[in-house]
Amino acid sequence: MTESYRDAYRSRRVMVTGGLGFIGSNLARRLVDLGADVLLVDSLIPDYGGNLFNIAGIEDRVRVNIADVRQESTMHYLVRDREVIFNLAGQVSHIDSMRDPYTDLEINCRAQLSILEACRRRNPRAKVVYAGTRQVYGKPDHLPVDERHLVRPIDVNGINKVAGEYYHLVYSHVFGVRACSLRLTNVYGPRQLVKHDRQGFLAWFIRLAIEGAEIQVFGDGSQVRDFVYVDDAVDAFLRAGATDACDGDVFNVGGLEPVSHRDLVTLLLDITGTGRVRYVDWPPEKRRIDIGSFYSDWRKLHDAVGWQPSVGLREGLTRTVAYYREHLPKYLDQNGPAVTA
Repeated sequence: MTESYRDAYRSRRVMVTGGLGFIGSNLARRLVDLGADVLLVDSLIPDYGGNLFNIAGIEDRVRVNIADVRQESTMHYLVRDREVIFNLAGQVSHIDSMRDPYTDLEINCRAQLSILEACRRRNPRAKVVYAGTRQVYGKPDHLPVDERHLVRPIDVNGINKVAGEYYHLVYSHVFGVRACSLRLTNVYGPRQLVKHDRQGFLAWFIRLAIEGAEIQVFGDGSQVRDFVYVDDAVDAFLRAGATDACDGDVFNVGGLEPVSHRDLVTLLLDITGTGRVRYVDWPPEKRRIDIGSFYSDWRKLHDAVGWQPSVGLREGLTRTVAYYREHLPKYLDQNGPAVTA
């Protein structure tokens, strides 16, 4: 795919569910720059990451509808004239899914059916790109993990996310609602939730480092993961949404190279010049749902649409640290507990 995929969004009617959240708001900014007609849908549920500050500077160039994707009548209304739907709304905390499995079920399964049924009945020509997760693979049998690996989630969130993904594939194959899923690995960058540690450990580590606090790494830090800077993730969504080549299929979205937790924290502390690290035993509730080392093979998406990550970890962390050093108060729960050094 050539750079023409960007031109495909000029004047195109696009909807982003979870549009005030981390990836959704960064995607919204790119869509605005590309000249799209952008509708953002977000419930602003506390602790889920939606933040009006995420669209600061583009407020007058997007439309925002504060709505819950579980509301069927609302979804039937909102999808009617949208040409591309980036479906990013979801409950992403693995720990929260184990504590409250029914809410996870409602958001990651039932709500996905609401969106797809709305498309089937009101706008069957819509193109839908779903935000999947590498968590559906569970503990990997081999590395890197490609899309042929068994789907074997080990927590409630992974089970519900793969169900949501399969709904999209069924509606694509059976009902003609063109849909695909991008299985995201650890995405990081500006506008990510940092007020608690239940939605991605790297964002939490960044906050602690900036505040000069202690970063606690579970185990000896030898676990390996790959990380995707948010701009690269956004580019994957844009490419998938602009072509029929991804319809009815799943694709990994992974990082440039794997890195151990130990080396990751060393790099982060070098960039911030503040903070410190301590290695601690695994909490039992987190150990039970940990998948160990993981990094993905993203060549399938490259072959389909030409995507590949371009932002290295040092560069991405440097950008992210700079963003939060300027805007951190906008992302903190002022009524919550303070983080102490």
